[in-house]
Amino acid sequence: MKEFIEKFTEVFDDLDPAQVSGETIFRELDDWDSIAGLSVIGMIDEEYGVTFNAEDMRACTTVADLYNRMQSKK
Repeated sequence: MKEFIEKFTEVFDDLDPAQVSGETIFRELDDWDSIAGLSVIGMIDEEYGVTFNAEDMRACTTVADLYNRMQSKK
């Protein structure tokens, strides 16, 4: 999970990994927008080889939800 959070925060310009936990509601992040969502989808595909789509994103609320859904698709 720690590595996933580090990769997740790299999508954002000014987000410190120490500010993000599994319980973080990613849509409430200041820099969250549709481009960030697409970037997270791309990161999951590139870094973990898992195809993630908009439906997967909509089903998630927290960073842990993203991680767990990604893990379930491996």
